[in-house]
Order: sequence, then structure tokens, then C-alpha cells
Amino acid sequence: MNSMNPMNSGPLRIGQYETVLYDANLNPLGIPASVKQSIANNIGSIIKYPDLYYANLKTAISDYAGTSLERIIMGNGSPDLLRLFAALLTPKKALIPFPCSTEYGKVMKAYGCEVVDYALDEEKDYEPDVTDLIQKLDSSLDLVIIGNPNNPTSKRITREDIASLAEACKMLDIFLLVDEMYVEFLDDYEEVTAVPLTDEFTNLAVLRSVSKFFAVPGLRFAYAVMNNDELSQIIDLTTTKNNIATLSAIAGVDMFKDTKYIEESRSMVHTERSLVYLAMKPCRTIRLFKPDANFMLVKLLKEDLTSSQVAEHCSLRGIMLRRCDDMKGLGNKYIRFCFMNPKQNDLMVNTILEIV
Repeated sequence: MNSMNPMNSGPLRIGQYETVLYDANLNPLGIPASVKQSIANNIGSIIKYPDLYYANLKTAISDYAGTSLERIIMGNGSPDLLRLFAALLTPKKALIPFPCSTEYGKVMKAYGCEVVDYALDEEKDYEPDVTDLIQKLDSSLDLVIIGNPNNPTSKRITREDIASLAEACKMLDIFLLVDEMYVEFLDDYEEVTAVPLTDEFTNLAVLRSVSKFFAVPGLRFAYAVMNNDELSQIIDLTTTKNNIATLSAIAGVDMFKDTKYIEESRSMVHTERSLVYLAMKPCRTIRLFKPDANFMLVKLLKEDLTSSQVAEHCSLRGIMLRRCDDMKGLGNKYIRFCFMNPKQNDLMVNTILEIV
């Protein structure tokens, strides 16, 4: 990201600007070259059933995530896996901290599960207080769902805190789902991920998606890591054996091995996250929630300014922000955006600062 100087206001010509989806939270590097090459080289493979390629895919996931083959569960994206666990666990009551992804509550309610809300404290910048959360647990709960890092707050939880939560859940016979969709964007990702905790806890499942970090939502692929033989056997008996598309399975192997892309991604996000935060921090009419992941939550402090107005202003320059009107605990004073490449982030920051 370059130095940021406010742009001169003037007539907007939409045709001058490309549309950039700052609301999608995708990796700014875009689709890995390894994925493009793999799909191009293997287009003829779609004549074959995809399960022929699953051994290679599971091995690649095992090496990448640092887990054993038998603990890997695959699905068509995170919502698919969330529905799978809702059907598998049949929870009657689930605790979900908010603000969070709207998908959690939507899926649980669709399966007849009562959702118990746990409010994260805005005055503490939405930093998770796991000790307090544990005190809210009781034997009436069947399930706890948390995002790590959380969307939209971009806050992470340490592995030690996840372990404490998993232990407390275990004592009360509660299953813990940890959604790590954005975990690879963290600087200390290897120390934060809960995957190693599956060695110890059978009441824990860690959800991962390739959509955001590898910028390939169209592959429709996600996986979970769980160490519970009984539940794994039920999944084997009740789910489709070849539910991952052939090209997704083949491309996934090269994608998980693409160390150059992985390292460049973390480096760029680390730099841009710091620069965008520092560039916007002096503005007294917004409140920034310091991000850990590849996106940031912002509160608008002007009484007469709403997220809709900011989003509309930015859209004229091709900048698509996420309004948080529909997120429980937030509303029309909050926006969220991800970090893209330096030039794009310059334009975004300057455009936002023009109106806030």
C-alpha cells in the first residue's frame, strides 16, 4: 500500500473504476496459478467419477492441516458442512456468540435448534472473553459454535482458550464447532488453529474452507477435522461418497502444496492490514476494531451518516463494502471490508475518508 493522501473530490465517472468486492473477504492475490494450471491440464478428467482422486486430496489436506487422514471430513463449502453437523448432532439448544456470521443461526434454526445468544462486548472491542463464556455454559446446551477469527469482528482466540472452552464443553456433554474459515490469514496461524486439539477432544470439530484464503469460492470445497469414531461412522453411512467435484479434488492437491502462494498471501495481508489500520486510525469520526484477519469492522460515529450512505458513496468508484445492518448486535452504523492490493486499498481508504 502506498502513502495515502485524500483525493480531491470531483465528478465521479463509474467507467473509470473496476468493481472490487471488498465485501467478499477473498485473498487479494486472487486464484492461485497452481489452481488455474491444474484445471487446464485436467479438464478431461471430468469424464471420471471424482472419488478416484480423493486419496490424493485427503493426503494433501493431511499434510497441509497437520492431521491424520481418518479425521478429515469433506463437503461442498462451509454451509454444507454446517448443515451436515446440524443433522449429525441434532442439537436442541446451541450457544452462539454475536456479532457473528449470520449463517450459524440460520442453519441451526432451520434444523429446529434453539439459539442462545452470547453478546460480545463492544466496549472491549469485541475481544472474546472465554472465561466469561465458559461461565454461561450449562447442561441444557448441546452445541457451541464460534468463529476463530470471528466474522465480522476480525478477532482471534488463542489455542489455550479454545482448549479451555473445549474442556468445559466436554464436562457438560456439549459439542464445540470452531469455524476457522479465516484462520490462515493470521500472522500466528500455526499457533492459533485448533486442529491439534482434536488429538485430545472428541467433542470438537474444526471447520475449514478454501473459499477465502485461496480465493476459489467457485470450487465449493471445505473440510472439517474431527476425532470421533462414532460420529465419523455415521457420516460415512449417511453422506454421498463422491460429493466433491472432480476438478475441485484435483486442483485442491496442487493448491494445498502451493507454498509460494501461501507465503505471499500472508505477507501481503500482514502489510496491508497494518497500513490500512494506521491510515484510518487518526480519523475521529469512525471507530476501528483492530483486525487480526484479512478484514476490518468499522463503526460510523457521525449521527447523520449510515452504512448505506457510505456503501453507496463507495460503490460509485467500484468499491463494494459490507453493510452490517443485518448482523445481530450491529446495525446501520457499521461497515466491514477486506484488504486488497496496495493500489486498491489506497482508493478505498481515500474514498471512505471523503464521506466519514
